[in-house]
Order: sequence, then C-alpha cells, then structure tokens
Amino acid sequence: MLHTPPGTITIEPGAQAPVVHVIAFGSPGRGADGEDADELRSFDAARVAALRRERAVTWVHVVGLGDAGLIEEIGRAFALHPLALEDVVHTNQRPRVERFDNVIQINIRIVDDVGSPETEQLSVFLGDGFVVSFEERKGDIFEVVRERIREGAGALCERTADFLAYALLDVAVDAFFPVLEAVSDDLEDIEDAIPEATLPQLTPRLRRAKHQLLGLRRALWPMREVLGSLAAEDSPLVHAETRAYLRDCQSHCAQLIDIVTTNRELATDLVDLQLSVAGQRMNEIMKVLTVMATMFIPLTFICSVYGMNFDPNASPLNMPELRWFYGYPFVIALMLATAGGLLFYFRRRGWL
Repeated sequence: MLHTPPGTITIEPGAQAPVVHVIAFGSPGRGADGEDADELRSFDAARVAALRRERAVTWVHVVGLGDAGLIEEIGRAFALHPLALEDVVHTNQRPRVERFDNVIQINIRIVDDVGSPETEQLSVFLGDGFVVSFEERKGDIFEVVRERIREGAGALCERTADFLAYALLDVAVDAFFPVLEAVSDDLEDIEDAIPEATLPQLTPRLRRAKHQLLGLRRALWPMREVLGSLAAEDSPLVHAETRAYLRDCQSHCAQLIDIVTTNRELATDLVDLQLSVAGQRMNEIMKVLTVMATMFIPLTFICSVYGMNFDPNASPLNMPELRWFYGYPFVIALMLATAGGLLFYFRRRGWL
C-alpha cells in the first residue's frame, strides 16, 4: 500500500473474497407501496442500472474486500470517487463523514457479528436513490434490515435512501448493546469471584475485559461525531425527517459511551480491589507465619539452653535439672506453657 498514487485500490493481505447482495424496493416517486423487493446475489452493472430506473431505492451490500476489480466496477456504476474507494479497502480509517459531489461517504466501526466484541470497518455511500455499503468481514447484523424490506411494511419502505442509510447506522449502533451487556455481566462475575479467586485466575479476564472496552470506546466515540455531523447535514440527500432519527441514533450512541465509561471505571476499580484482596491475603499469611515464628523463638531458646553440653559433675551449678527426676517433663511442660501463654496473649490483642 506504500508509494501508490492517490485513489489506487490496493487489497490488503488476508482480505476475504467478496459476497454481494443487491436489494431494490419501492417505485420512483411513490415509495414502497407494498411491492415486493427485487434481490440479486451478484453484481451486474446492467441489471443494477435497470433496478435503479425501476425502483426508488437500490442497496448494494458487499461483504469482503478481496476483489479490487469488483470494487472498481461498483465505483464506476455509482460514480463513487476513487479516493473514497481507496478508503474502503484501507480498513484502519477513523470513523468520519466525507462529501463527494452528490455522494456522502460514511466510515464507522461495527461489531463483527451479533454479540461479538471484535469490530470491523463499514463504509456506507449515500446517493440519490441508492446506498452502497462495504463490510470488511462476514457478519449478519444487517439481515434484520433486509427482512424489513422484504416485508414491505414500516417507515423504511416508505422513505428514501437516506432513511435506509439511517437504518444501517441504527442497527450498527444497537448491535453494541448486547456486547456491552456481556462485558458488564463478565465484570459482575469477576467482582463476585474476587474474594475467593486468585490473581492468576482473574487477571486474564480483567485484562480481556479492559481490552474489549478500549476497542469499543475507540469505535463509539467518533461514531457519535459522525451521527452528529449527519444530523446537522445541510444536503438534499439527507431529509429533515431523517435528521430527527439520526439525532435519536446519536443519543443511543452517547448512552453506549456512558456504559463503556462506567464499565471502564468499574474494571479499574476491580483491578484495585483485586490487588487489595491479594494484599490482605498476603497480610493474613504473613501474620500466621509471624505468629508461628514468634511462638518458636522462646521454644528454640529453651531447647538450646538444655541442649548445651555442660557437665553437672564439674559443678552443682551446671544444669542441675539434668539430675532431676522430673527434668524432662518439666522442660516439655515449660515449652507447652510458653506456647499457650503466647497464643492467649495474641488472641487478647486481636492478632488471631
């Protein structure tokens, strides 16, 4: 991708082979009017041009960016700017809105699939009577939009292409809710497990949750700006009634950002709590070891005193207990009494 002229479509290594789904609905000037939608499973420029003449809205959705020729063909069919097509195949683009003559390009990050925390790039081109969308990898979050079109009911089939673009953005935003719900549930489980689990058990889960939240924040934060820009768009391609829906979608995105922020703070608090609990456990262990060491210090002293090799025959002061009939039981009792006294003292002080 380096040292290529601007507007050159260079396929990234590992890009998936494209799958095309074309769906057209409504009659020009009359909306859907209850008619069935026309669908194609491949891209044929002539047939798509005919659908654009016969139908009010034509939607071309491409999953997989592994065919530069197909992308260029679609670009020619809908007069998409070469620079915009170049951004399609470079999947590390920042979410934004670009305006090219009579086409609006929207780049956002979406979840790979329902419930998946991984994100991918979605590029949407909105023009007069058409929407062209390019999805990086195979997913299934937009099937619900196709079902609405096939049913031929609701506002989607009664509006123009800008409302279809809004419907795609709305589904993309709503798809983040189950992902965040799963992350929230995981954090709650981690919080409940912290008092009993160990650091090696919970640290990978916490790290994974924080990584997922960071990726979701990077996707959602600029998406709010994109939706705000579209809601304020002064273009005949975006009607006033659609802007109201876009503002509602923007509020949902802001709600998601609040959830992400709350969960990130919770994850940070859980890391601190985990370290605090681990430190408390270590303190308990050190307290037990300290008590045991403290108990054995006087016992070691007593044993070491009576283990000295003094000869009682040389002097009556040299360990007379060695000649005492009860000497051994006395030393054992002394050590037991010392240990018991220390345990009683530690308990009275609240150390045990």
